[in-house]
Amino acid sequence: MGSKDSGGVAAARESVGRYGIWNAGLRSDDPALRGEIAEAAAELDELGFGAIWLGGSSSVEHAARVLGATPRIAVATGILSIWEHGADAVAASTAAVEAAHPGRFLLGLGVSHAQLADRYRRPYSAMVAYLDALDAAPAPVPAGRRVLAALGPKMLELSRDRAGGAHPYLVTPEHTEQARSLLGYGPLLAPELKVVLETDPAVARETARGYLAAYLAMPNYTNSFLRLGFEEADFTGGGSDRLIDTVFAWGDEDRIRRRIESFHAAGADHVALQIVTGQDRSVLPRAEWRRLAEVLA
Repeated sequence: MGSKDSGGVAAARESVGRYGIWNAGLRSDDPALRGEIAEAAAELDELGFGAIWLGGSSSVEHAARVLGATPRIAVATGILSIWEHGADAVAASTAAVEAAHPGRFLLGLGVSHAQLADRYRRPYSAMVAYLDALDAAPAPVPAGRRVLAALGPKMLELSRDRAGGAHPYLVTPEHTEQARSLLGYGPLLAPELKVVLETDPAVARETARGYLAAYLAMPNYTNSFLRLGFEEADFTGGGSDRLIDTVFAWGDEDRIRRRIESFHAAGADHVALQIVTGQDRSVLPRAEWRRLAEVLA
């Protein structure tokens, strides 16, 4: 198994800081967007965020491009799907990125969803085998430099035992508290949280529902919500007010700040913040990132 100590869990925690930005547009393969992506990533670095989490099914190569455009900020895959990228190739790419940008890359791994991955079978066993392969690669990925997209107890325990921590997506402060209890103090816990910079409740919830609806068709998420005490009725119509208000931060600056801090109070080391605007997801919400930086200042 990889050694967490040699991989530097503490160093990873320090490098990502308390707040990061989660965004799928920053991993776009459209050549026409390369310049804007580089500029936006550099601005996020200047704004003081600790990490950029590349959403969607991102790769080490996507992270390398963003790292090359920034001098300081940590960059993580959030997540790299184990079904789409071979472990040996990922290990080799990770070693190359680490050599070029020491201490700035974090490998986020996940099993994705049955609807999105044709090879989806026995996800827990597949993740164990993938971690075994990363450990056995010619250039192993240190356990402390990888985190798992963990929702359920078994994957959280695997995050504790075989990785540097967990990066849960679409969760609540209650989930964060439970995750911290399972992980213990040492491992990194970096949940994702969606933010709508809107004070009108109806507009904020409508924007949130438009984004959340697709996720409510994925059993990994709805099962997680059921374990947290939500009911099937909470999943209709894009999500009940109760569900929306729990998994999104919206409102004025004070309300949004309090919602973010509730994750830290529950045990998160770092919160990966995803701005939701209702626009096409390829549009980078740069003005909203600037506002968010002011909220967190």
